Amino acid sequence: MLSVTAGFLAMASACSEDKLGPTIFPDVSDDADPTSYTYKFDTWVNREYRDVYNLDFKYKMEDVEADMNYNLVPASYNNARDLCLLTKYLWFDAYKELAGVDFLKEYGPRILHLIGSAAINPSSGTEILGLAEGGLKVTLFKVNEMDLLNFNQLNEYYFRTMHHEFGHILHQTKSYPTDFNLLSTGRYDDGSWQNKAIGYVASLGFITPYASSQAREDFAETIANYVTRTDEAMELIKWMAAQGWSTGAEASDDPAADADKPYFCRYYYPDANDPDNKVYFLSSVEKDPDYRPAVVGLRNEYLHSVAEVEAYLDKLAETYDIREVEDEDTVDGLDLINQKQQIVRNWFKEQWKIDFDKLREIVQTRQQNFDIEALRAEIDAIPDPVVAE
Repeated sequence: MLSVTAGFLAMASACSEDKLGPTIFPDVSDDADPTSYTYKFDTWVNREYRDVYNLDFKYKMEDVEADMNYNLVPASYNNARDLCLLTKYLWFDAYKELAGVDFLKEYGPRILHLIGSAAINPSSGTEILGLAEGGLKVTLFKVNEMDLLNFNQLNEYYFRTMHHEFGHILHQTKSYPTDFNLLSTGRYDDGSWQNKAIGYVASLGFITPYASSQAREDFAETIANYVTRTDEAMELIKWMAAQGWSTGAEASDDPAADADKPYFCRYYYPDANDPDNKVYFLSSVEKDPDYRPAVVGLRNEYLHSVAEVEAYLDKLAETYDIREVEDEDTVDGLDLINQKQQIVRNWFKEQWKIDFDKLREIVQTRQQNFDIEALRAEIDAIPDPVVAE
């Protein structure tokens, strides 16, 4: 299965000593069109984004803002409205609660652009879920597939993507320590990361397969996953990082090819008199059908917590002599993930005066307790337009 993750595109931007005026969008009307059925939403967007953050929220897809190499479709009105509300509540308001409104006024993007469909990279088969361009623009894709009843899907496609892309904007503004890059020197693989299981890369010190592609993606993934993943999910990934993993087959001369094979962290002997016959089991997936990281059992059972994995192994141990796969990669994956999180924690504190753990606490609370009807009511409360006859 191919991994799906957030993409990143860095673009150069020109610098100037000229001071910005009250808006960088001088040709945009101050008022929403009173004859449009989107009047109330447009008024809310202008009030909450443009007037506060000098940000243009583009939910009606514009070709000039999209990559013409992809076959893209616009976002539906209802999904665009809901994601616009959630973006403010889960991203902008989270930082505002911790760092104040001026933080995103100064460092936030100037354009947010929504696309209804996914952007598929034909060369690798991966999906691009988000782009951060030159510190000025963030694009979110796949808006038409948003399912408000599935928190895990929202987290996979949108919440984590928001914080990943903003992480890129922040580190483009103030570079992160080069010590971060040195932790996994020689282990990044920009060519085949999408075919690697989360358990295998976690044991090498990466929080997700995409984190193993490049150092800058590793940094952004470290931010986004720590902030948005639940305690249960983070604990499970760190459990994976502490395991040894094997394909159960003799290694080939091509390590990259071996990495594309299924990896397992447990085995047993079905016949005690036949020590050459091992059955390997317990693999991993970054997202199961419910969009959750999971350890996968003998019969494709999805286990979502360390407690579930331990109970499952205890039950099997009543029948089989279960052995742990020896950790032979010479890497302490758990320690590396913890070191990377600490570097990010220190960077937020020293460069941004932000408590990284408090940011996570705020985001977690908001993610798990948002009321979409109450958020929609903010738009509905805007008075109807007065249309001249």
